[in-house]
Amino acid sequence: MVIQPSSTTRVVGIFGHPISHTYSPLIHNSAFSELGLDFLYLPFDVHPQNLKSALRGLTALGIVGVNITIPHKENVIPLLDDVVNEARAIGAVNTIVNDGEKLRGYNTDIIGVFETLRPYAEEIEGREVAIIGSGGGARAVMYVLVHQLKPRYIHIVHPDIEYAITLRKFFLDNFGFKNIAAVDLYMPATVSKFNGSALIVNATPVGMFPKIDESLLEIPEAFHSQQIVFDLIYNPIKTKFLRFAESQGARVIGGLDMLLHQAAKSFELWTSQPMPLEKVRSVLHNAIAKAE
Repeated sequence: MVIQPSSTTRVVGIFGHPISHTYSPLIHNSAFSELGLDFLYLPFDVHPQNLKSALRGLTALGIVGVNITIPHKENVIPLLDDVVNEARAIGAVNTIVNDGEKLRGYNTDIIGVFETLRPYAEEIEGREVAIIGSGGGARAVMYVLVHQLKPRYIHIVHPDIEYAITLRKFFLDNFGFKNIAAVDLYMPATVSKFNGSALIVNATPVGMFPKIDESLLEIPEAFHSQQIVFDLIYNPIKTKFLRFAESQGARVIGGLDMLLHQAAKSFELWTSQPMPLEKVRSVLHNAIAKAE
C-alpha cells in the first residue's frame, strides 16, 4: 500500500452512498503495493444530489478513474462523455476512466459475472434460471445469461413486481429475448419457479453486512441438490441465504469471485496491467473472514 503519496501519485477510487462497507480500497491498494505502482485508491461517499459535481471533480483533480456502486450505477450514465456499448446496453456503469479529455463509462460487472459462472455453463445452457433483483447487478447477470450462457427461460423475481416487469421489458425491447417472466417474490407459486431453476441468483443487498441476519427465502421446497445458488454479496463470505440453500443440498457461490474479477478488469483499465489476482484474493478473503 502507498504509505507516502506524493505529487506524482495517481489517484483512483470509488463513488457510492453509503460507502463504509466497501473492500475495494483493500483490493486495489494491495495490488498496487504488490506491483510497486505509484497509485492510491480512495473511497468517496457521494450523495446522489452531488454526483454531477463529483464527476466534474475527477477532471479538475486529474483523478484517473473511479468505480461506481449503489446507488449511482444507472444515474451516472447521462453525466458521462462516453459509455461503451455493453454498459449502455444494460443501462449500468460501474467503472469510469478519465483519459484527460473524456469520462468514459464501462461495466466490468459483466466480466465478473461471466468468470464466476463460466465453470457451470453446461449446466445452465438450455435450463431455467431465477434472478432476484432488478438493479445494476441483476442487469449484468441478465446480460451474461442472454448473450453467453443461453438459458432456456429466465424468471425475474422481485418483492415489487413492477420492477421485475420493467427489467423484463428492457431485455425484450433491447435484446429481443422473449423467454422472461416477471415474478412476485412473495407469491406461493414462486417457490416452484425456484425449484425448477438450475441457477438461482441473489442480486439484491439483502443479507449484506451489517444486516447479515436478513434472508430472502428460507423455504426448503425452493432448493435441491441439482441447483447452483449464486449470491452477489461478498460480505459475509457466505450469506444466510447461501447457508440455507446449501443445507438443502444446493451448490453455492458467494460474491467474492465476482468482486475480484470485476475489480481486476477495472484495475487493467486504469493501469494497463493485470491484477495479481491470487495474491489479492488471499488478502481479501483473510480480511473478510477476520471481520465476520
